[in-house]
Amino acid sequence: MRSAGAIGAGDLAEDGIWHGGDLATARALFPDAPGPWIDLSTGINPIPYPLPELPLSLWTRLPGADDEAALLAAARAAYRVPGDAGIVAAPGTQILIELLPRLAPAGPVAILGPTYAEHAHAWRKAGYVVTEAARPEEAAATLVVVNPNNPDGRLLSRAEIAELAARCAARGGLLVVDEAFADFTPETSIMPDLPASVVVLRSFGKTYGLAGLRLGFAIGAPDLTAQLAVALGPWSVAGPALHLGAQALADAAWLADAGEARARDAARLDELLAPRGRIVGGTSLFRLLETPAAPALFARLGRHGIYVRRFQNAPDRLRFGLPGDEAAWSRLQQALAADVRQASPSA
Repeated sequence: MRSAGAIGAGDLAEDGIWHGGDLATARALFPDAPGPWIDLSTGINPIPYPLPELPLSLWTRLPGADDEAALLAAARAAYRVPGDAGIVAAPGTQILIELLPRLAPAGPVAILGPTYAEHAHAWRKAGYVVTEAARPEEAAATLVVVNPNNPDGRLLSRAEIAELAARCAARGGLLVVDEAFADFTPETSIMPDLPASVVVLRSFGKTYGLAGLRLGFAIGAPDLTAQLAVALGPWSVAGPALHLGAQALADAAWLADAGEARARDAARLDELLAPRGRIVGGTSLFRLLETPAAPALFARLGRHGIYVRRFQNAPDRLRFGLPGDEAAWSRLQQALAADVRQASPSA
């Protein structure tokens, strides 16, 4: 019998990649854990954008061109997209990651890693030879950079991104910059400058706490975004997502308040985690803890009904998302305190 917290083939997605948010696996690993589960395995804002009442017509008619235009206008303003760049909306950035190989020339692809595993997986499925580059200078003509990075928060400056873009362009390649976690730190974005050889991805659901809405954007040269739009086809984004996305992206005050609040939450989480290991990075939506006791800590938290993110290739690391309310903070604090008590010889 497998012990709680052990890893088996049944714990993996079909593609062999682990993802956050998989509470079915959590329940299978820890069937006796108390509920409700606290899912800290994702980097999603736990305090979502307040949902307004939606007109019934959004559910009963096909999405309209005017609705899409309003969303794209709001996204252009929120992301500071230059006027000569193209932008396309999609039902989440994952589908855009799957489509990006259609835009790049043949040849090797480098992923600045370690990072979100779906990038390498998508390029390999498309037939590209993919390598993980530890440093940008090791990159091929086509390079993928997640900035800020997931899961360690590694950050390249705008000048460094611009230099990489020039290098990729000189080699006839493409630079993909995944800015899924850049909303709360807009100064880290390559926007409003956008070299012609760059495609930027932006994720709506993480920042606005509405991941189930499935909404994301690709920004780049108009010929590149046009190819993505053709591949996506008509009505690719649902009417409610167009409506809610446009409203939320235009709400700059909410974004600013949420960014300040999540930064305070991240500092609070650091205080809880620091006695358990070394905090090696993160963003204001998640923190990365390094400790040789990571497998035991993962299992102990699981038995308390708290699910955190573990990694196939880094078993000494755990990523913690932010608790969403005081009850969740209290349960996490108690579970971590239990960890210390059990580790103490006098316990």
